[in-house]
Amino acid sequence: MKYLLAVIVSLIVGMAPLPAQEIERIGIPGLEKILASPDDQLHVVNFWATWCPPCVTELPHFEKLSREYQGKGVKFILVSLDFPSQIDSKLIPFLKKNKVTADVRLMTDLDYNSWIDKVDKNWQGNIPVTLFFNNARKSRYLHPSEVTEKELRELIIKYKQ
Repeated sequence: MKYLLAVIVSLIVGMAPLPAQEIERIGIPGLEKILASPDDQLHVVNFWATWCPPCVTELPHFEKLSREYQGKGVKFILVSLDFPSQIDSKLIPFLKKNKVTADVRLMTDLDYNSWIDKVDKNWQGNIPVTLFFNNARKSRYLHPSEVTEKELRELIIKYKQ
C-alpha cells in the first residue's frame, strides 16, 4: 500500500505545472555586472539560443548540473541570444517545454559587436560558448563550442578550485 501511495504522489507531483519562468532582460550594463561579480564562486555563463541546434543539445547538461551544484559555490547563468520580440512566443514556451529552471537572462542588445569583447577578446561571436570565471581568484576560461555533460562536469571541477 505504501508503494502504491508513493507512485500516486510521484505521478501527481510530476504532473504539477512548473512555475512560470522568469526571464531577466539584460543589456550591456547587466552583462557587465555579471562579468564583474566579485563573489568567490565559479560563474558558468552560457551564451545560447533556441534556434541554435548545438545550444539546444547541450542545454540539458547545464540544467542538470545547475541543480547538482546549487548552493555549492557554482553559479549558472544561461544568456539567451534569442530576439527580444520573441520572448513570449518562442523563448518562454521553449523553456517550459524543456523544463528549464536554471537562471536564464535575455540579452536585449542585438549589436553583438558592441559587447562580445567584454565577454572575451578571443570570442568570435559563435554560439554556443561558455565562460567559466571566478574574479576573486582571477581565473577565467572561455570554452568556444558545445560541451558534453562529461566535459562540463570536468570544466567545473577544474575551474572551481
